Amino acid sequence: MSFSGMVYVGEYRRNLDGKNRLTVPAKWRFPGDEADVYLALPCPDGSVLVRPPKEMEAFLEKVNAVGSGNIQHTKMLNQIFSMAHSFGCDKQGRIGLNQRLMNQAGITRGVVLLGAMKTFKIWDAQRYDQLISETFTDQSYAASLAEMGL
Repeated sequence: MSFSGMVYVGEYRRNLDGKNRLTVPAKWRFPGDEADVYLALPCPDGSVLVRPPKEMEAFLEKVNAVGSGNIQHTKMLNQIFSMAHSFGCDKQGRIGLNQRLMNQAGITRGVVLLGAMKTFKIWDAQRYDQLISETFTDQSYAASLAEMGL
């Protein structure tokens, strides 16, 4: 079985420029990414989750399945989408985030782009460093991988 398609892996550290833009790693870019094809959403873990175009159809199906009958879910989706931001890369591979997403994620200057296979996350560098300093012990790490079937 072969896999074809974009895979987002690795950790890339960047600084925002004066216009609050950051550069996406070259290996994460693709022809046509200059259009508003990415969707950035607030993530409960304090990061910004970025969904590329290949992930949008399945995501939209899930959102549409929620329906308007559940008021709590509708309110939550309204809040999430009020902060959401669609974007593309400029010719230098830079992207910009809206201020609401930056505030939600605590992003000020230094950021970490973290691959998550089909998506990627943008973290404030200090928040991310604190998160990884609280790493699993070798035993709990192995147990977690086994529990996930990996």
